[in-house]
Amino acid sequence: MMLEPAIAEEVIAANIKQFLLVLSVSLGVATLPQIFSWFRHIPYTLLLVIVGLGLAFVDIRLVNLSPELILLIFLPPLLFEAAWNLKWLDLKRDFLPICLYAVLGVVISIVGVVIGLSQFAGLSLTTALLIGASLSATDPVSVTALFRELGVGSRLVTLMEGESLFNDGMAVVAFGVLVALPLGNVQLELQPILLQLLTVVGIGVAVGGLIGFGISYLTQRFDLPMVEQSLTLVSAYGTYLITEDLGGSGVIGVVTTGLILGNFGSRIGMNPRTRIIVSEFWEFLAFFVNSIVFLLIGDQIHFTGLAENLHIIAITVVAMIFMRLIAIYLLSNLSIKLTNSEISLPDQTILWWGGLRGSVSIALALSVPIILPEREKIIATVFGVVLFTLLFQGLTIKPLLQKLNLLGDASLRDRYLELTARYIALERVLQHLQTDSRPGINLEFYRYQEALIKGEMANLQIDIEKLQKEYPNLQDFTLEQFREELFAIEADTYAEFVKSGRLSKDLAPMLQEVLQKGQ
Repeated sequence: MMLEPAIAEEVIAANIKQFLLVLSVSLGVATLPQIFSWFRHIPYTLLLVIVGLGLAFVDIRLVNLSPELILLIFLPPLLFEAAWNLKWLDLKRDFLPICLYAVLGVVISIVGVVIGLSQFAGLSLTTALLIGASLSATDPVSVTALFRELGVGSRLVTLMEGESLFNDGMAVVAFGVLVALPLGNVQLELQPILLQLLTVVGIGVAVGGLIGFGISYLTQRFDLPMVEQSLTLVSAYGTYLITEDLGGSGVIGVVTTGLILGNFGSRIGMNPRTRIIVSEFWEFLAFFVNSIVFLLIGDQIHFTGLAENLHIIAITVVAMIFMRLIAIYLLSNLSIKLTNSEISLPDQTILWWGGLRGSVSIALALSVPIILPEREKIIATVFGVVLFTLLFQGLTIKPLLQKLNLLGDASLRDRYLELTARYIALERVLQHLQTDSRPGINLEFYRYQEALIKGEMANLQIDIEKLQKEYPNLQDFTLEQFREELFAIEADTYAEFVKSGRLSKDLAPMLQEVLQKGQ
């Protein structure tokens, strides 16, 4: 009887050591680009995959990657962080193309892969369907991180992230329906499938909305950054678990909660300082989780299984890329006709080539029931395709951006923002000097410091004007930044009035009006 607690303690100790090993390796590799400039040419997520492949090659397995680990532990914070940072106005502007990519794009992708595998690889319909459904979810984390680093247009980021957020939910729902077919748990009829789809999505939106708005109004009653930060974390995991238990899509639920808290709750219930604290917390958490996930993706590769199914992987890659090309160009043109909102050909090309696959695809493949005869073939194929998209497509997206002239002026904007920030900071110091009359300090010292600051401000003003003359686009950027600051101040003022009881708590219409003025 005394042995059982001892064995349990040994198991817990071994698991903690394994987790700390994974954490040390992943965070160590992820910080390499910050130390060595050469590594900055490779997105840190792809660098982690490469290191994971090296560990797999020498047969070092850090941990057994399970679908539960991905879907229950890793996925909710990644979804919440992306939804938190996705601006509602940007999403609303491109809602139609995003929905087309996320819904019809999933169907087109599955159909194309199924046809390719059944016709050219000789796989059964069941196996082809499960592979197609597993690979229908995009995961462009590496691509969007690179976009922000290079200053690529925000609309392209919105389209890619919006599609990824919504098609993750659609892919999980589609996989759930298709995996139940060979088990005899569902009938392949249009009406029941559509009813199930609407039910799953509806429950996700309802639970996510209830939790999102509930926490939004709860945080109005206090100003405790640590508590509000903790509430967002609890909401991400809580929404996923509750929605799944009720038979809905946890993915859709978390995305809904994140969108509400990021665009509404953080405005009415958090002061600017708290919003910054919460945003920085989620930025770190996403970096933390992504570091682990991408390392483990590479580390889980079994080269023998890849070699045995190489022809199936090749056929799947060709079918998937070809069908995504058709889906993106077809649905983009349909969206343009319906909304008169142009999506340029270069943007469509990046959307096509940037549709990488990642952790969701692997989680779905690993969750295929053991009783299905070709389970190992499905897993090997999905792993092989994910690896191809991450390494080949992920590493070639930057040259493609350069070829299409889509690289932004991020470094120039950073330099401009740095100069203006220093100028404003010195201006505030000067104001303090002019109003401060502290006893014991010589008047000449005040004048000397004032002259130094004015000289530095004059130099900064020259540098700023020089940049503006050389790059006229900075003028539009400056006006855009200033306008956003003005509307942020207006929205924050309304939130303060609500907290003090000087304004009705029905703040949503007023904030919506403020945001619309900022368009």
